[in-house]
Amino acid sequence: MNDVDELRQQYADDRHLRVRQEIHEQYSIPNVDFAAWVLERGGLVGQKRVLDVGSGSGSYYRVIRKRYPAIEYIATDFSYGVLARHEAQDYRIVCDAQHLPFAEASVDVVMANHMLFHVQDIEQAIVEFKRVLHPDGVLLTATNSIQTMPEFQALFRRALLLLSTHVRPNSPYLLPPHEPFTLENGVRRLARHFFAVVRHDLPSALVFPEIDPVMAYLQSLRSIREKMLPPDITWDALMEAMYDQVSRVITLQGELVINKLSGVLIASDSGGFIRDYHAHMQRSHPGKACK
Repeated sequence: MNDVDELRQQYADDRHLRVRQEIHEQYSIPNVDFAAWVLERGGLVGQKRVLDVGSGSGSYYRVIRKRYPAIEYIATDFSYGVLARHEAQDYRIVCDAQHLPFAEASVDVVMANHMLFHVQDIEQAIVEFKRVLHPDGVLLTATNSIQTMPEFQALFRRALLLLSTHVRPNSPYLLPPHEPFTLENGVRRLARHFFAVVRHDLPSALVFPEIDPVMAYLQSLRSIREKMLPPDITWDALMEAMYDQVSRVITLQGELVINKLSGVLIASDSGGFIRDYHAHMQRSHPGKACK
């Protein structure tokens, strides 16, 4: 998942990412604009400079331009191919999240949405995020719960156990791709570096009345999940097994429901959601920093 060369191949462009985004938009219930939902909880009103790390082709940029037009927005991504499609033509930088080319305390908000589970050294990336943030700056990092899409995970698990002699019930082959940074372990990771962390959850579901969009979604994950397969399973064999399982569910139940749990973690030392409390503590205990 975190091999740099493989990640560059996976995200040479945004084709597969767009497939998943469009399927989420079309088949999610309730149909929520996730980027807008994240930004509303991040408290961007009054902020001046936003750094979007791992911005992709710019799904958050469009919401920021519409709702917060005065904000200076900077997009960064490790993939030139993805970043080339970004609409922020004058504010795009190809770089590594672990080594940001920005001065200390130079931005008000860092966004790192659905990308930290791809980073080789997550702790180093968080250190970099904090370094470039103002002392009262805010970090927004959207990600998935370890429990998201349990129906997909169950289907993958059954197919792998049936097809492979290498897979056991506790095998690492069965871990979801986002396992390195989830809503659950992300709170603990961020709390090592920031005074306060708040978690916002958005439960929803994908409801598929037919099989084609399901298989399109699964095929879009090939570049991510194929390298994680046991040596005795091919991707085509896995997809054949998944097709058989999904078609049976839809035939019997009329639809396939995939429950989702995504959300955003917001971290800060003295800004955003913790600003009033921090100010209160400073008044009550002048000269003492909140720890």
